[in-house]
Amino acid sequence: MTAREALAGLWQLAGLPGEALACADLTGSDPVFPSSFAVATAAQATIAAAALAACEVGHLRGTPRQRVAVDAAHAACECLGWFSIDGRVPELWDKFSGLYRARDGWVRIHANFRHHRDGALRLLGLDPATAQRSDAEQAMLAWSALDFEEAAAQAGLVAAAARSFAQWDATEQGRAIAAQPLFTITRVGGADPLAWPALRDDQRPLEGLRVLDLTRILAGPVGGRALAAYGADVMLVNAPHLPNIEAIADTSRGKRSALVDLRTEEGRATLRDLLASAHMFVQGYRPGGLQALGFGVEDIARLRPGSVQVSLSAYGSLGPWRDRRGFDSLVQTAMGFNLAEAQAAGTPDQPRPLPMQILDEATGYLIAFGAAAALARQRQEGGSWHVQVSLARTGHWLRQLGRVEDGLAVTRPSLQPYLESVASGFGLLGGVRHSAQLSRTPAGWILPSVPPGGSPPRW
Repeated sequence: MTAREALAGLWQLAGLPGEALACADLTGSDPVFPSSFAVATAAQATIAAAALAACEVGHLRGTPRQRVAVDAAHAACECLGWFSIDGRVPELWDKFSGLYRARDGWVRIHANFRHHRDGALRLLGLDPATAQRSDAEQAMLAWSALDFEEAAAQAGLVAAAARSFAQWDATEQGRAIAAQPLFTITRVGGADPLAWPALRDDQRPLEGLRVLDLTRILAGPVGGRALAAYGADVMLVNAPHLPNIEAIADTSRGKRSALVDLRTEEGRATLRDLLASAHMFVQGYRPGGLQALGFGVEDIARLRPGSVQVSLSAYGSLGPWRDRRGFDSLVQTAMGFNLAEAQAAGTPDQPRPLPMQILDEATGYLIAFGAAAALARQRQEGGSWHVQVSLARTGHWLRQLGRVEDGLAVTRPSLQPYLESVASGFGLLGGVRHSAQLSRTPAGWILPSVPPGGSPPRW
């Protein structure tokens, strides 16, 4: 499938006007990074969809449509998620993260957060204070891969057994994912069309529209960052007691960054105040997590009639894994990508990850796309709207894009043509410029990224 065909499919699923597709200019094609999967196509199509939908919102606000150009190589490089702080490129993985050989296959452990790492080591019968990677590798050999995956899930940990596509498709969760659309946009309450601030022709299409970003790990923050690039006023809301990964420096470009403790009544009152004038609400909490705090889908539709909500999950809203924790690397492993990539490389006994966290990245841009598409519906039809996306459903879509012949033979491209350096609250931040080029109002980030709490929790 070409990127243009993929973009047209996304556009049709969102119910957006077909004539806007003529404004998209897509250049280049797979392969860009070494992979047998169409990772550049996925990057290019989702980024183009997000930018084009934002421009369609601008058009509904009374400005002319504008052209959106996305190059495949630039899009793929942006989705690599590369960044540096004061010239240092952070190590993205804890030493205990990664693939382990089990008694009958492979298991991937995600150990970037200390409580996940220590829990996995204890499950292996090891002392987190003294264990080495080699100890964990030896201990895993006593486990069946599926048994460890299930035991980890029962303990609230994050691990996945490596499956083939056929094995994944045969699972109940695999069948549930295959039966769902890539994303859903549903009406959840009645409301008149919201009054939007006036927009000039020289302003980015989402300027004046407010987004509450209650996400933490990659996909959600990428979506909020994209909305900020198109002009939205995005406030990242972090919990003061929860850890973050260093990528927050990169994914916070263009955002405010506040701390709000939803465990307290004061914190919940603050969020209600912020919500009262927000247009979009993006969240990546586990299913039911926000509902227990009084911020479920119906609650928000009541508190802010006419708002657009986006919910992100790992494995979708249906099936036995719907409440299971998950990260891109684990979803890749569980769904079959690691073994398929290894087979394409001619090393079937050495599971191979995709060259980037493309499930996170593409899902992030689908968040921005879905939010903009739902905004368009709200403007035209009224109502409150709910968008749902998941990493696993994005993975299923990636499979549908087809395989890339000889894709593993290409050389990784240089990032240099696409890099920029800007001052930030974390230090001098190096990163990839946004790959969607808007013909009249260039996309980009005005606000520098700042650490959590660097902004007050008010608009």
